[in-house]
Amino acid sequence: MSLQTCNTILDAIGSTPLVRLNHVADAISATVYAKIEGLNPGLSSKDRIALFMIEQAEQQGILTEGGTVIEATSGNTGFGIAMVCAVKGYNCVLFTKKKTSEEKLRALEAMGATVHICPSVGLEDPRNYITAARLLGERTPNSLYMNQNYGGGNPDAHYAMTGPEIWQQTQGKITHLVCCVGTGGTISGIARYLKEQNPAIRIIGVDAYGSVLGTYHETGKFEPREIKSYNVEGLGKSIIPGNVDFALIDRFIKVNDYESAMAARRLAKEEGLFVGYSSGSALCAVHKLKDELCEGDVVVSLFSDHGTKYLSKIYNEDWMEDNIYNNPASKRGSVQYMPQEVVKKKKTA
Repeated sequence: MSLQTCNTILDAIGSTPLVRLNHVADAISATVYAKIEGLNPGLSSKDRIALFMIEQAEQQGILTEGGTVIEATSGNTGFGIAMVCAVKGYNCVLFTKKKTSEEKLRALEAMGATVHICPSVGLEDPRNYITAARLLGERTPNSLYMNQNYGGGNPDAHYAMTGPEIWQQTQGKITHLVCCVGTGGTISGIARYLKEQNPAIRIIGVDAYGSVLGTYHETGKFEPREIKSYNVEGLGKSIIPGNVDFALIDRFIKVNDYESAMAARRLAKEEGLFVGYSSGSALCAVHKLKDELCEGDVVVSLFSDHGTKYLSKIYNEDWMEDNIYNNPASKRGSVQYMPQEVVKKKKTA
């Protein structure tokens, strides 16, 4: 047995395992695998784009010694950036939203990032987390505003790394990719690579109730009335990110807070996979797709991050009581897939 060594932790990014789902997929005719991106060193798929885009900026002369990397993030991209900046010696300034979990915020600070928590306001407001990041980038010399929603390095990272990994791991047998859509970089980069290998591969985007992406894909229209608050982190948008290549996505499946949380908890209990909130969303989407799947199909569902980022949320019974079990909005939309219930602990006085 050979032991691999890394010059820095950045060498450990990528080459994540593909794990077959058994108990949670026993009602599905197809073979279902999960791409476990939570086993990247920063515990999410966003490590890939952080390294790729920062090194791209270095090669282009945009970022030099003593520079600053700036980004708007729900936490995972921010952690990847903070990790890369810690190794390379850059300053890191991040803007995030109030719903970002406490674990993510503490982790960002532990890595040396400066973190600004922004209110939920529109893009036209300078306090918006995306707008604030952009404005700081414009006035900061020797800086990189990564702009993951629109920056081309986001999908390029997954085209160069994640797509080829999935193709090789399935020996080219993949028939369906199921992937949550937020910035759009992950699904678009992987889809571009896979479609080049086999145009018949179906690309399924996962969206949240309260997001505009699914409707935009169906109608080509931005519908502000679709925008509502929701708890799932890492999927859905109230804007149309430039990195979402809608032409590569065959269809969208909507999921809600309740079924996503319950599915993530089921993965831990039945598969030993301690995964994040949106990984539950991806599993829900696979189940909602099951009537279209046949024996011989090979489905790859991307699980984007690790469960340790949600200990204060979906793995906390008090939070679940307040935000999921007793919140009608968490069940927005038709619940087609109802994961098995978990035993709820009673609150103590």
